[in-house]
Amino acid sequence: MYMGYNIHYQPSRKYPPLTQDLITKIKTIIPNGVSTREVDRVNYSKDYMPIALRWFIEGKLAALPDCIIWPETPQQIAKILQLAQQHTIPITPYGDGSGVVGGAIPIQGGIILDLKRMDAILEINDTNLSTTVQPGINGMNLERSLNREGYTLGHIPQSIYCSSLGGWIACRAAGQFSTKYGKIEDMILALQAVLPDGTIIKSKPLPRTATGPPVEKLLIGAEGRLGIITQATLKIWPTPETRAYQSYLFTHISDALKAVRHIMRKNVYPAVIRIYDQNETLRHFYHHPEIKDHCMLILLMEGAQELVNLEQTISQKICTQFHGSPLGEEPVHHWLNTRFNVKESSEYTPRGFIFDTVEMTVSWSDALQLYTAEIAAMRNIKGVVVASAHASHFYPQGICFYFTFGGLPPKKTDPF
Repeated sequence: MYMGYNIHYQPSRKYPPLTQDLITKIKTIIPNGVSTREVDRVNYSKDYMPIALRWFIEGKLAALPDCIIWPETPQQIAKILQLAQQHTIPITPYGDGSGVVGGAIPIQGGIILDLKRMDAILEINDTNLSTTVQPGINGMNLERSLNREGYTLGHIPQSIYCSSLGGWIACRAAGQFSTKYGKIEDMILALQAVLPDGTIIKSKPLPRTATGPPVEKLLIGAEGRLGIITQATLKIWPTPETRAYQSYLFTHISDALKAVRHIMRKNVYPAVIRIYDQNETLRHFYHHPEIKDHCMLILLMEGAQELVNLEQTISQKICTQFHGSPLGEEPVHHWLNTRFNVKESSEYTPRGFIFDTVEMTVSWSDALQLYTAEIAAMRNIKGVVVASAHASHFYPQGICFYFTFGGLPPKKTDPF
């Protein structure tokens, strides 16, 4: 029992708790960056996974670390990893804790290695259009710092206010402006990392190399399993000259999909493309009476004025060709003003409402079939009252759907 909480998950842990002797050795490596306080251990027992949040409200902990550390240098991390390898101590890297799939939950106890103190922007290079940054920096702090100097990273995930650069790299994140700027793996020029045996590796910030395999690239999306990222060099872009906004209503989601596919076939890449099905259109754009029984497509173009003008012209022609009705700029402004709103998790979970999301990527040839089948499958689950989707990442070869489902578990059943 910890602070009134029961550990829900961890009785199956394979490794014994850290001894006081090991805690002392850790404190020797990081003199002012170690905590075994109960309040800190409880705070680091979960991420933003909806089930873990539900457990927390019910007085259950998903798991519990033995201690939390805040290193400040790669050398400190190297010594910690060497110690952990010698004594078989589990380590869970931790950024800002915004993950929703339980990746930061320390299910085997051990050490939470929090990178927040490693948050410096080490260089902004205008000639090479690059920046070198430590992984603990908060995403919005990074973007704002670049904006003040006249640049953008172009990586704007919904979690930007509560996620870190290291977390983006570790989970292979995609942002809202991904159609133009790419995903985080497209932005990385070089990485520095500490491997499990304490070896520090560092690649060169070159636009491309012909030698391989690039070992450091294995760390992207590895969730910290293969090493701990301690520095990254990333591509940046000058602040866009201008922006333009378009929105269209479609009677059928199939027509919206066709419109976007043909826009991309023209080698046109609006920074933001989002398609909402009928249910999500009603939920997000309820203030427009004409949206009932329609799907919404919003487009945001940015960059040099000449390029933006061309993207506008091509997008308008194609959307009209596939029966899209223009709705003007306002829906895009509304999306920009509400896009970081994730209050549903804090509003619905305490009331017993169960919800979650699933992302699926699919080729264009199977996109409509996947959407239709997945919505039907979710609605066939007893207790589900909401099943909807939107698409927010697009490629010339396919699309990524973001499905949302939720409902109330039938009486006398275990919701999990």
